[in-house]
Amino acid sequence: MLGKPPPTWHDSPVGTRGADQRLRDLALLRRVRDRIDREYEHPLDVEALARGVHMSAGHLSRAFRQAYGESPYSYLMTRRIERAMALLRRGDLSVTEVCFAVGCSSLGTFSTRFTELVGVPPSVYRKAAGNATAGMPSCVAKRVTRPVRNREAPVTAAPLA
Repeated sequence: MLGKPPPTWHDSPVGTRGADQRLRDLALLRRVRDRIDREYEHPLDVEALARGVHMSAGHLSRAFRQAYGESPYSYLMTRRIERAMALLRRGDLSVTEVCFAVGCSSLGTFSTRFTELVGVPPSVYRKAAGNATAGMPSCVAKRVTRPVRNREAPVTAAPLA
């Protein structure tokens, strides 16, 4: 009779290997999200983000969506729009300058995504937002002006006062 074969991952307690892998994946996904938060103004694409954590682009996209409820690209664009909103509130840059400052290379794509998330085009937001947060602490202004995530802004959104 042959001896017992060496233990494999199949012999580990049920779910342990899967749970360990899930924790490793979540740590890698946090690294990707942190990189997007830090480098939003640089050209980033899913392939580059995936290479940085040694995943395939497809696996990264699926896992990121499962963990955070949106794709890496959608998360990146939300970060860019949040920063654009802050720059537009300052009022010293044109919409085109803001578009390029936040890492967008297409004014059309930037304007479309901005309108989807905020509810008004960037030019309208720039005109209206300058006075909307006057006198508000910056931490409060950031919270009340945060764009809608994971869904489009309502079409009937009231303009900023």
